[in-house]
Amino acid sequence: MIEVGGIFSLILLIACVWAIVQIFQSRASTGWKVFWIVLILLLPLIGLIIWFLAGPRGSRY
Repeated sequence: MIEVGGIFSLILLIACVWAIVQIFQSRASTGWKVFWIVLILLLPLIGLIIWFLAGPRGSRY
């Protein structure tokens, strides 16, 4: 049986991977991309919240 913490961790992992893919596809400069990715990797939950509110917008397509 999977615990609630395990489900939350899985959702957080999926959200982090999705956010990193979105960052790579954004039109932001390389420096900003590195900044956002490091922030998400070091502080996953807080980094995702900050990225969602203030991160780079738009994709390259």
